[in-house]
Amino acid sequence: MSVIRTDKWLVDLYEQPIKICEKIKEYFDGAQAYEIYDYLTLHGMYRPFKNGNEQVRKLQENKVWEIVQNEKQRLQKMWEGPNVPVFIFPSDTNNRKNKIDFNGKSGLAFKDKLFLFISKDTLEKEIRSLFTHEYNHVCRLFKFPKSEEDYVLLDTIILEGLAENAVLERFGEEFIATWTSYYSTDELEKMWNNLVQPNRNLLKTDRKHQDILYGLYSHPKMAGYCVGYYLVKKYIEANTLTSNDLLNTPADKIGQLETTKTVCRLSE
Repeated sequence: MSVIRTDKWLVDLYEQPIKICEKIKEYFDGAQAYEIYDYLTLHGMYRPFKNGNEQVRKLQENKVWEIVQNEKQRLQKMWEGPNVPVFIFPSDTNNRKNKIDFNGKSGLAFKDKLFLFISKDTLEKEIRSLFTHEYNHVCRLFKFPKSEEDYVLLDTIILEGLAENAVLERFGEEFIATWTSYYSTDELEKMWNNLVQPNRNLLKTDRKHQDILYGLYSHPKMAGYCVGYYLVKKYIEANTLTSNDLLNTPADKIGQLETTKTVCRLSE
């Protein structure tokens, strides 16, 4: 499989996204098109608006599909990753959280498919960094011998930490997510010790899992993401590794951080 030319679907069906989702039902076992669309919009897919087709044309002019195809070929070879279909759609321009935390772009990765939601203003390097993050997820889900249904909070934050460290390695600090700089080292240590580590075994089906991951309600904003990035970065630095080296490393091993005195303070 390759990058699907969803732009051709969008030209004809932009205002009927559920009909677009009819075309991808085969990739979702037993789900209806409206259920797929509801799920994708939760993760940043567009909602139709007047003159929205202009956004589609802009994405085509920006050669988004070609950029992603090139990145897919490069990373699939570099990481020895699986060949999965990639679907690209406009992002929800009215999603305030998406704008603030992800600069108007987002993605959704599965073991066997990948979705990117991109705005007309997304820069080429941002597209490449987004794909790097999401395809790293695909590789982790593919190579790590644990079913995604059994993921607990620690698995999820390490998944996110690996992906954003992969972006750091490829593109530098300029193109990593804004949430990576929300907290100081001391604040991250406290979040790990007092919030994330005590709840590390929460299953994905537990509401508190998502609350901590995204920092909802009274939790620190993007808490799980930030702690996951920090834990992975420290482990990589302490062991002179890369994110690619850790794709099949258990989350518990990365989370323990028992390699140096400095890092050990996180798990006391």
